[in-house]
Amino acid sequence: MSDNSHPYTIQDIFFSCTEKKHLSKESIVPEHGISHIYSGDVTLIEENKRKTFRAGDTIFFRRNFLANTLKQPAIDAPFKSVSIFFTQSFLKNYYAAHPVKESPLKSMEGYSLDTARVWKNTLFDSFFNSLSLYNDFSGPLSDDLIQIKVAEAITIVRSIDPGIDVILSEFSEPGKIDLEDFMHKNYYYNVPIERLSYLTGRSVATFKRDFKKLFHLPPQKWLIQKRLRQAHFLISEQKQKPSEVYIQVGFESLSHFSVAFKQQFGYNPSTLG
Repeated sequence: MSDNSHPYTIQDIFFSCTEKKHLSKESIVPEHGISHIYSGDVTLIEENKRKTFRAGDTIFFRRNFLANTLKQPAIDAPFKSVSIFFTQSFLKNYYAAHPVKESPLKSMEGYSLDTARVWKNTLFDSFFNSLSLYNDFSGPLSDDLIQIKVAEAITIVRSIDPGIDVILSEFSEPGKIDLEDFMHKNYYYNVPIERLSYLTGRSVATFKRDFKKLFHLPPQKWLIQKRLRQAHFLISEQKQKPSEVYIQVGFESLSHFSVAFKQQFGYNPSTLG
């Protein structure tokens, strides 16, 4: 097992283990899915809000969910989790065989569309305890077995939270949205320009053109400047530590953040303390 992160992927099932505090380099979940924590805890960082989930929690993530993810091992055990992804192709086949009685769009009324939610349930405990045995399996599992386990997972999800069909059975692509509002809400996530374009309902070329017209800067340069200005505010005005702030504003490491900060302002972030 490596000191940083030891992922083991079984097609749509992903096992993760890390022995040190670890910030995920990816800030977007491209498919609907659930994650179960075996040990340690994980913190989701959205804007200035933090949600921490612990061993025994099962978390649901919506497709295109944006958050910075910080994994923390337990005192006596590494962080361990397993994620199961419900891909769009799987869900389309699933709901063709298990159609919902009511239109998803109609049933959305009055239903919470939180990007992440958490469950504690004995059905999940039993399911994930059995699934943990596959973490040490040396060879690839058959597609049939994978499909059985993913179908079992979605069956449990729908049993616990019937309203989840509102999210899982809706297959429309993102429409064109207000670019300025989106960027000011999501600038601190480490997401490729191609994905930002998709999430705002634009091609990459249209995204870059609209962005330059609106902000008068290329996207990557604007993102760096915006993140650093926010970091400066958090350190100087809210007295937060650079070691905490760099995660909130979307930098992958403290060293990278410190170098960029000094280049922008002419002094190290530690001098603001």
